[in-house]
Amino acid sequence: MIKFELLKTETIPAVVNLMIDFYAIDGYPINKENTTNLFLEFINKPEAGKCFVIKYNNEICGYTILVQFFSFEMSGNVLLLDELYIDNNYQGKGIGKKAMEFIKQFAQENNYKKIVLEVEPHNQRAIQLYEKEQFKKHKRDLMIFP
Repeated sequence: MIKFELLKTETIPAVVNLMIDFYAIDGYPINKENTTNLFLEFINKPEAGKCFVIKYNNEICGYTILVQFFSFEMSGNVLLLDELYIDNNYQGKGIGKKAMEFIKQFAQENNYKKIVLEVEPHNQRAIQLYEKEQFKKHKRDLMIFP
């Protein structure tokens, strides 16, 4: 059974460990203490978004972070699927598909006009999942400052 639960203070350490595994795939730097503090800040700012813990048979197996913003181009409130990670040991069990269904339902129930996401070009498994869920590649590039 797959469940989605709002992140709580007591589940932050498990999610931080999953995030460390996720970031290691692409060599992104991550500091455990700083990330823990960021999660504490995030769960106390509901206007920023939500983090959901994903459980499979009551075991934490992944997480998703959903962030909101407003865009005139996209006709209003937009949901950014900032992160979706399923532990390797739990992949291939339909959890990603269920997560996408959950995210789309969350967006609909909360009146988001669009869902946007970014994905690493090498992550073909994720790209295939998103394309099956009707996501389309955008013609723009992502840029970051500084």
